[in-house]
Amino acid sequence: MPIAKNRETPDDLVRKLREANQNLVIASLRAQDLQDEAEASVQRQTEFLSMLAHELRNPLAPIAMASQMLEKITSAHPQLPHIQQIITRQVAHMKRLLEDLLDASRISSGKINLQKAPLLLADMVHDAVELSEPSLTKHHQQLVIDLPLQPVELNGDAVRLSQVFSNLLLNASKYSAPNKSITLSARPLANGTVAISVKDEGIGIAADMQPYIFDLFTQVPRTLDRSEGGLGIGLSMVRTLVEMHDGAVQVRSKGLNCGSEFIVVLPVSTEVLALDAGPALPRPAARSCRILIIEDNVDANQTLNFCLTYEGHCVSSAYSGPAGLAMAKKGGYDLVVCDIGLPGMNGYELLHQVQLLGLVPAPYCIAMTGYDQPSFRAEAEEVGFDSYLVKPVSMETLQEVISKAFPAPTLP
Repeated sequence: MPIAKNRETPDDLVRKLREANQNLVIASLRAQDLQDEAEASVQRQTEFLSMLAHELRNPLAPIAMASQMLEKITSAHPQLPHIQQIITRQVAHMKRLLEDLLDASRISSGKINLQKAPLLLADMVHDAVELSEPSLTKHHQQLVIDLPLQPVELNGDAVRLSQVFSNLLLNASKYSAPNKSITLSARPLANGTVAISVKDEGIGIAADMQPYIFDLFTQVPRTLDRSEGGLGIGLSMVRTLVEMHDGAVQVRSKGLNCGSEFIVVLPVSTEVLALDAGPALPRPAARSCRILIIEDNVDANQTLNFCLTYEGHCVSSAYSGPAGLAMAKKGGYDLVVCDIGLPGMNGYELLHQVQLLGLVPAPYCIAMTGYDQPSFRAEAEEVGFDSYLVKPVSMETLQEVISKAFPAPTLP
């Protein structure tokens, strides 16, 4: 007896089609939810890292300025120069870690912007070596540089490319034993590119680790006797910046204890490089100014007060927004240095109130803050701040701003 075939009716087909459409809609909504969750997670991470950077910059600012003052009075005790150098080195290290954290945030949110211009490969290498030299000197490591005899021109962001190769040099130094050699070499390729290599004699990279070495927060395992840490951000930043310059980076290592080589390939520029304008002129001196500091961090306020007084300025301090406004109302200040996050009244509102006073002449206003986001800078410019400085600020930078606004009179 023949078996009857199970035939679907048109109604069955319509029902299945509707179910398939419903499943497709549900899957699409779920995908959108996952994307929204991922974007929200990145946003929360960005906000957290930005706030962390702000909170860390606040204590770094007075430490950095106190270290600069120690450098000026080191004759008071024979050990002071040594102590001052330790503080300076550790502040620089903390600042670098802080910038690495922010770079991790920029990588995640895709907010890295390049300022490209023609530059010489040799100049970029010089800047990178200068940044990494303290680590090489500390470990008594020899750096061998082998560049082409003919100048090689690139088109890129000089600061970010220097960061790429200083990161590679610091990485090589960190994972190499003392008294070892590190080689930075470059050779033009036939396809209009140049290959730049950083090669070390360090601990090497295991084969199973190499595919992940450029991932964010990835580090090569180190022995316990290696005291210098990191955040696993440097190599991820290297890859991101190199790719943004239309280049590529790769790693070579025969395995553990066999050293490593990182090779960056970048396009050679065909643009004409502008001639060097010559050595920069020395910074002009600033005249003595009456300065009002509005900063709620007591140590930062007092240290900045001491530094500016030492430079010959007449300085007053306020520790809150309302107190700063009350002092500003008295007039007579040439310059106001103001934090943004103040108790009682933030820096934006304070400056708005100062402008309503109609002081003549109006004081030159500098925002000095731990916030480095573009939105804060834009708002500061909108409300009328003349300059925006991110903590920790060196006295040299601050004095340069003051000297431009209030140059000392020139002698006839």
